[in-house]
Amino acid sequence: MNHEFYIRRTLELAQRGGLDASPNPMVGCCIVHQNRIIGEGWHEEYGFEHAEVNAIESVQPQDRHLIAQSTLYVSLEPCCYHGLTPPCTDLILRHLIPRVVICNLDPNPRIAGEGVKRLRAQGVEVHTGVLAQEGAWFNRRFFTYHKKKRPYIILKFAQSADGFMSKKGEQTWISGKVAKRLTHKWRSEEDAILIGTNTAEIDNPQLTNRLFGTGEAQPMRLVFDRTTRLSGKLNIFKDGATTWIFYDPKISTYYEDFMKHLESKHDFVFEAYAIDFSQNVLRQVLDICYEFKTKSIIVEGGAQLLQSFISENLWDEARIFTASHHLNEGIAAPKLSGNIVQQINLENDKLTVLTRQLKQPVL
Repeated sequence: MNHEFYIRRTLELAQRGGLDASPNPMVGCCIVHQNRIIGEGWHEEYGFEHAEVNAIESVQPQDRHLIAQSTLYVSLEPCCYHGLTPPCTDLILRHLIPRVVICNLDPNPRIAGEGVKRLRAQGVEVHTGVLAQEGAWFNRRFFTYHKKKRPYIILKFAQSADGFMSKKGEQTWISGKVAKRLTHKWRSEEDAILIGTNTAEIDNPQLTNRLFGTGEAQPMRLVFDRTTRLSGKLNIFKDGATTWIFYDPKISTYYEDFMKHLESKHDFVFEAYAIDFSQNVLRQVLDICYEFKTKSIIVEGGAQLLQSFISENLWDEARIFTASHHLNEGIAAPKLSGNIVQQINLENDKLTVLTRQLKQPVL
């Protein structure tokens, strides 16, 4: 049987889960009998049935007797413990499926090969590592979260042809409409967006994905405000999306009262987190995000914030728009190097996508 063909199909199915599956990974599954797919499914929403369950349930009544003669293909190792749903390994054993082919082992320490061991111990033939590089790229947010104990970090910025991000002290539009719409698509795919105080004040961004899709699933807005100087009238405190503020309690306790005021608004979720600005600020923020199962963050801040992530080697992917026009002066864009995985032209902009370590495979 062509294992790669069917594993590619599981990755296609997995993508349908999107952010609805978060903080779980995106997982797809298909059941194959004599080169015919008789059932397929994916993890549709966090807390609900896993891909294996949906695939088995999708098998038509006239084909259900074939399950015990079929091969189950799945993009991630079946779970082997009781969480919000029962173990998928038990489901596979209960249906007497003789063969399982897996793209990636689960990096979650609660599984991490134990699912495979349980299946093999009961006589199931298990193959692993089929298109493993493709699977690792596909679920890179989930893998980073468990292996590095932090969210997957995407740096996003626009620069002029001569390498400037903006004029000093003023909002400066660099990229065009297509780039802006694409940015909103990216926002719909990630858990959170992070900016600094100056970006919040000068640009007054909404940080929503209102230009893409229905705009219902909004990323969290993460904002540094050490001295608690940001006005409650800014756009980051509107639109019903969640906003987290990181401030210095040694300077101000303003947010304690501000939060009580905002809690009365039914369409708004606001949290203020006190951090020690004399220590590693980025790591503290990432630790808080990790604790709350935030798997990915787009950093859309200014040059200083972006450079701090670069200097600490706390980034995984960078998406850089380069315009065709010049600014001649202003705030210089940060410099970074990595593996170029994509370069495309968008109207008058060029998009370059870099990764720091993981190379994107050809899918």
